[in-house]
Amino acid sequence: MEPDSHLSSTRNIGIMAHIDAGKTTTSERILFYTKKSYKMGEVHDGDTVMDWMVQEQERGITITAAVTSCVWKDHRINLIDTPGHVDFTVEVERSLRVLDGAVLVLDSVSGVEPQTETVWRQAEKYKVPRICFANKMDRVGSSFQFCIDTLKSRLHANPLEMQIPIGMEENFYGVVDLFEMKAYTWKDADRGEKFDVTEIPDSLKKLAQEKRQKLIEGIAENDDALLEKFMGDGDFTNEELKKSLRASVLQNKILPVYCGSAFKNKGIQPLLDAIMDFLPSPLDIPTTTGKDPEDESKEIEIKNTSDQHTVAFAFKLATDPFAGSLTFVRVYSGILKVGSQLYNPRTQKKERIQKLVKLHANSREEVPEIAAGDLGAVVGLKFTVTGDTLCETSHPVILESIVFAEPVISTVVEAKNSAEHERMLQGLEKLVREDPSSRLKTDPDTGQYLLSGMGELHLEILVDRLLREHKVQANVGKPQVAYREAITSAAEAKVTYEREIAGDPQYAGVSVKIEPQSYASVFTFASNPKADRVFKPEFLKAIEQGVRDSIEIGPLCGYALLGVKTTLLTVDVRPDQSTEMAFRAAAGNAFREALKKTTAELLEPVFKLEIVCPDDFVGNVVADLNSRRGKILAFNPKPGGGGQAISAEAPLAELFGYATDIRSVSQGRASFSMEFKEYAVVPAKLRNEILKKMGRII
Repeated sequence: MEPDSHLSSTRNIGIMAHIDAGKTTTSERILFYTKKSYKMGEVHDGDTVMDWMVQEQERGITITAAVTSCVWKDHRINLIDTPGHVDFTVEVERSLRVLDGAVLVLDSVSGVEPQTETVWRQAEKYKVPRICFANKMDRVGSSFQFCIDTLKSRLHANPLEMQIPIGMEENFYGVVDLFEMKAYTWKDADRGEKFDVTEIPDSLKKLAQEKRQKLIEGIAENDDALLEKFMGDGDFTNEELKKSLRASVLQNKILPVYCGSAFKNKGIQPLLDAIMDFLPSPLDIPTTTGKDPEDESKEIEIKNTSDQHTVAFAFKLATDPFAGSLTFVRVYSGILKVGSQLYNPRTQKKERIQKLVKLHANSREEVPEIAAGDLGAVVGLKFTVTGDTLCETSHPVILESIVFAEPVISTVVEAKNSAEHERMLQGLEKLVREDPSSRLKTDPDTGQYLLSGMGELHLEILVDRLLREHKVQANVGKPQVAYREAITSAAEAKVTYEREIAGDPQYAGVSVKIEPQSYASVFTFASNPKADRVFKPEFLKAIEQGVRDSIEIGPLCGYALLGVKTTLLTVDVRPDQSTEMAFRAAAGNAFREALKKTTAELLEPVFKLEIVCPDDFVGNVVADLNSRRGKILAFNPKPGGGGQAISAEAPLAELFGYATDIRSVSQGRASFSMEFKEYAVVPAKLRNEILKKMGRII
């Protein structure tokens, strides 16, 4: 057998979708039909394999990305079930970073929803090939065609119908396979384990012929050889079509779309076949590109085979009550072995690989090694966090890390007594280490700990985990908006740092220029080439770090700064006295001096809303939004008289408790979803009120 030949039958895939589209139910059916589990867990019963956390079972939602593996027709599937709630989108981001393919799940009644757009953008960012599963075909109001239309209109995708449903809504009982031109039907009695393959019903034969012709046209459009043949005799074998379609899917040119009902156990087996047929194996992604730690302009090509130098990427951290710290890794090259020692270029520290495990949700199987193309976890790493690369000391390389959005909401956390303080701090530090979308800092005015997250639910889960898992007794404040600040004019400052510490002279001179840039960019640092040449590279890193330290406190209210470009203009060096510490301090002081000369604005997080409500309550919902400084962007009628989908945006400060209020104004008949959009300038009147409240001089 050729080295790594088993990788051709390996699939690393994720299930992604909007909340409540049926991701976890689909994952549970996949595990059941592949014999990985022998019981179908249900989300509403709180007994699913993939939603194993207490918080997930209580709320009926996925919070953390769960990893497992199973086997289907001699193919091994490493599967990650990702959350659909926008507050936990970081779990989708870091999962897609290491996956080779993904299954996009849609609710057949709602089609593409707001969080569907978010996960689609994340998949586009990492160029992850996808197939689509239109779920919940048994629901009233479901429409396969509506799903296809919204994929085109909202995602600008190129969907290709691979099946047509047999029966509508509660009468849905099977699908027509447009490749095989056969009908697949399921009976409710045997939990969907068996299905009948029969001739296409007479009522669907004409439609099936039309749809198959469209399928062939769609495939041929992206394949010059097939297109030429299509224009000739147009006679294709299924093998030719599948091979061509697979190539187009791997290039993200086509999105094959399947349909079914995971809850009613229909359509999962054809979906599993599609995962095998069209989603990539690790061998379909032959190389990965990294950078040289010493010179980031130099690219290093990493071959995804096990006979190369070991390179692994840490994409998630978790704390296990029995095993301790777990670092989830994707091995891109070589073999990760127990007993080996690897190097972390970011921390410049070595890590000993003491124990390796394969994961099945919250259970583990110890293994001696993890080869290229595979997923697993390392137990007990000390210096590695999400986004770090592990490699051999003799061949250092850094893979592209993951950039996480800044938190938009905070709450104060206080220990109930001094005895609890140390345990609370340890618990908070563990939570923040595991979850890169959260932050922990000390309020400079009060000395209290501020825990920040991506939304109210995110904060609620973090606090709940602190109290339950870490058994901490703490007082928790009300959620507060995480405001930001931005400068509106440029300024320069020059500072000389001269001290004597423990008898050693410390000297550094730095001048910097700060200027505003887009709020979407937190911070950029540039240096004058003339300044670069006169001193050591480590001094430049110290200067950048000194500036980074200082952007955490803005000039108006002490909130962190956004949209600041800092340019190093000049440096003053004394060979025997200049140190990294001196330059770091000088740069921080120069930045703060420049801040005093500039003007600033207060920024607030603005969220995008999608509200679905009956026509009778549109007026109430719009009036309520207007009272919250909201802005209506669009009205989109739902098909079949299903009311209106209102697209809007509003500041987070006005959306606390909105879930309760929208039920009140719509008699409980409206639903909504929201996600962070951008930071925007706070209106002058409101800014003055906030400054007065904080005791700042206006």
